[in-house]
Amino acid sequence: MKNKSSNFYLTFLLVLLFCGACAAGSLSNANNGNSNPAVPATPESGSAEAKTAPPEMLVADLYKQHDANKSPFFQTKSRALVDKYFTKALGDLIWKDATESKNEVGAIDGDPLYNAQDTEIKKFAIGKGVVNGQSATVIVTFTNLGKKETLTFSLKLINKAWKIDNISYGEGDSLMKWLKDTYPDKPKA
Repeated sequence: MKNKSSNFYLTFLLVLLFCGACAAGSLSNANNGNSNPAVPATPESGSAEAKTAPPEMLVADLYKQHDANKSPFFQTKSRALVDKYFTKALGDLIWKDATESKNEVGAIDGDPLYNAQDTEIKKFAIGKGVVNGQSATVIVTFTNLGKKETLTFSLKLINKAWKIDNISYGEGDSLMKWLKDTYPDKPKA
């Protein structure tokens, strides 16, 4: 009987110590200005301003979706996918090209993320974004069919999220240029 009694008291004592430690932790958290004593004050907890994801993450996600055949470029069912990645100006033109080309070749007559119709991609790399205030650039490099390629993504910070404003292919060629040359009038809202 003495053994059961001492186990009970030992367990009871451990529970009391644990509760005391929890209470002490709650008091110290309560003193740091956090309204939820169980969560320490961190940017992730909402006590500080949320950090914007780096621009290269948006570019990487676009390639991931594209390579999984979920590209926003040629779909016509939901404008939301286009708006997730692109500024309104570029998104309007991409949407117009997809919806008005009626299964024909529009302004985008190849793969805009590889600047080619045929692809055999090797040595693919997405560079770290270079941020300059509300704008950023991300360089993507790869080799396609033995030819080195460099694409420059121009992004804008809109409502605390990066959006692609253009993709430059070099020598004055860009996605925006292709679309504006094909659709010189302002797209329908």
